[in-house]
Amino acid sequence: MIQPDPNKAQFALQWPNIVRIENTLVPRLALDVSEMDVLAINAMEIRQIADLAPVVAGKPDPARISAIDLRKLGEEYRYQRLVFEAARSVFAVQRPSWRGDDDFLMAQLIRHIERFIQSDKLRIEPQLFMHDELRRRVVLAMSMSSVVTHVRQYIEDTQIESRQLVFDEIRPIRSTDDMRTWFTSRPCEPTKRSHINFCVYDSTWEASEAYMLDRQEAGEYVSAWAKNEHLGFEIQYLFRGAVRKYRPDYLIKLVDGTTLILEVKGEDSPQAQTKRRALERWCGAVTEQGEFGRWVSDVAFRPGEVAKILQRAIHPATSQDSAE
Repeated sequence: MIQPDPNKAQFALQWPNIVRIENTLVPRLALDVSEMDVLAINAMEIRQIADLAPVVAGKPDPARISAIDLRKLGEEYRYQRLVFEAARSVFAVQRPSWRGDDDFLMAQLIRHIERFIQSDKLRIEPQLFMHDELRRRVVLAMSMSSVVTHVRQYIEDTQIESRQLVFDEIRPIRSTDDMRTWFTSRPCEPTKRSHINFCVYDSTWEASEAYMLDRQEAGEYVSAWAKNEHLGFEIQYLFRGAVRKYRPDYLIKLVDGTTLILEVKGEDSPQAQTKRRALERWCGAVTEQGEFGRWVSDVAFRPGEVAKILQRAIHPATSQDSAE
């Protein structure tokens, strides 16, 4: 009798029950800050600030402007309000040539302005006004039109392809807890790190991989796993003009929160390659969505590869071994 074990609920796995993935074009205002010229702002060329600076040895000394005077000036020229107003004035000019929803584009424009302000492409002189937060904010507030005009020159109106997940309306989320009890006469072994009480296998290769996922040493990488049999986890793909369903072999939750979908295959084929591309696309779309964490996929073509696959999944940047 194969079923979820309520005493091992800590090993339960969940996944989004996706009917299809739709591609849509989303308008985007692109800005490459690294390609921008430096904008230099001299605080002493701003009349209101220069008027506050006491004259020492015949010339204004900005270091002697009092914090009280600066706060009064900051209250008069509120930073966030001026960011919005300057962005709105630029937006009004550019809007006829930009595609997309007004609020969506305006939010992007403000975000780009803030990115530029935090970058090394903005220089404020004297240095005191660059590094003192109060002075810096006052200068920026009073120079916002110049800042926004500078940023506008480098913004490009583009479109990006966005993948939208379409969920099953009745059961948008599924889990190992949904498995109905089923019976088999095939070989099986009890599990330790799986929510399902037994793992059923059809070959010694499958048995060895299941043992690898369940053994103590795998705890360095694996927090929970389940064989995808009677779970209902499947991915649609198109092959030779027909829509088909693909049921990968294992779902594995790694210790860093990543979910690895593992396929065990003895041979490759055009259909298997099509399945893998559909699975990679599925993992990428789910990961981009953000709510379900990071998802990756891999395939073992030979016995004994699972340990390397686990390492590669949890340390993708350092697993060259892997490659070498």
